[in-house]
Amino acid sequence: MKIAFVVLHYRGVDSTKACIHSLCGMTAVKNVEVDVFIVDNKSPEPFPEGKVRCDLGEVYVVRNKGNFGYSGGMNSGMTQALARDADYIAVVNNDTVFDKKFLHAVVEAIRIEKKPGIFVPKIYFYPGTEYHHDRYKEKEWGKVLWYAGGNIDWKNVLASHRGVDEVDAGQYDGEDKTLFATGCCIILPKVILEEIGMFDDRYYLYFEDIDLSMRVKNAGFFVYFVPKAVLWHKNAQSAGGPGSNLQEYFITRNRLLFGFTYAPIRSRLALIRESISVLLHGRKWQKKGVIDFYLSRLNKGTFPLMS
Repeated sequence: MKIAFVVLHYRGVDSTKACIHSLCGMTAVKNVEVDVFIVDNKSPEPFPEGKVRCDLGEVYVVRNKGNFGYSGGMNSGMTQALARDADYIAVVNNDTVFDKKFLHAVVEAIRIEKKPGIFVPKIYFYPGTEYHHDRYKEKEWGKVLWYAGGNIDWKNVLASHRGVDEVDAGQYDGEDKTLFATGCCIILPKVILEEIGMFDDRYYLYFEDIDLSMRVKNAGFFVYFVPKAVLWHKNAQSAGGPGSNLQEYFITRNRLLFGFTYAPIRSRLALIRESISVLLHGRKWQKKGVIDFYLSRLNKGTFPLMS
């Protein structure tokens, strides 16, 4: 079995290096080959030249000619991984840190499950990046959940992370199917990618992971939550932090795209009413997100990106 890790780099050289260091420090698994692809998405802080040493496997640096967003950046890395005969591809944010037993837990889950699916780990806030850091005791840092599965409220077309902000006490330790995978880290088998394709590039950033999850489920596959596979996430660093203009624009626009693609008719009508309210009372980049959706300005849209 060959597993390729695709790490998307856009800003945060130190974070990317820390991610690769933790990735390469994972415990090896017998009869499992590992490739690592660092995708530089034309970062204003380019990933430095030079061979990256990794005892776990080969490391390749892919340099995109433009900022292709999350969807396009990951797609270019996955294309390279598939060309080198990867059986599974793990797409990973650069602001993550892996537990040493991560690879072992993922491989064990793959071998146990009888039906094909995509796999998602348990993800904690990296210590100090919690939404409500002062709420937690020092001994709880690093054990505050960011993702332990995904829920979708179809009435309001809202996606949420199960367990977010909770201190982990084993309450989500049962391996189980879940409604959607988070793009922070998804393990995808080649057979599913060949059937349903990669990320939908219309999204560019945000909701592309939930869209992929829906396509996986609609094709008869599953999203498996693997609690023994653990990593830590430095939340929304490349996007300028939670609540940034970039987040407001792409989440507003792409929630409409997702909702009009998958939600029931009543929810779509509610989205139209909500759109009118945003145009009347919303913030600048929320309004632009609504306008761009209805004018089909997708992918990068009109948000002023650096590259």
